[in-house]
Amino acid sequence: MRITKQTLKWFCNIALIEGISMVVLVMFSVLKRTTDYDWAVLGVKYVGWAHGALFIAYVYLLWACMDRYKWKIGRVITFFLASLIPFAPFFVERKLRHEG
Repeated sequence: MRITKQTLKWFCNIALIEGISMVVLVMFSVLKRTTDYDWAVLGVKYVGWAHGALFIAYVYLLWACMDRYKWKIGRVITFFLASLIPFAPFFVERKLRHEG
């Protein structure tokens, strides 16, 4: 696998977008459970698909950054766990942009 100089930038961008998709997915999930809006069901479906693809990209780029920048396993685990918590990917993205 060829890892370019843009790996960290891509990871930051995906972290931001993945965080947004998680927040939107949670909002659609709440609407689906609390209202009778048909579009909320479709929102969960399509945003869920997009969020799943973004999560896969996040994990892939996390691995690529670990390999390229020789990140310690503790940092990688922290960033992985952040991908599972709403709003946490925003902190990952901000931290990495300040470091970069």
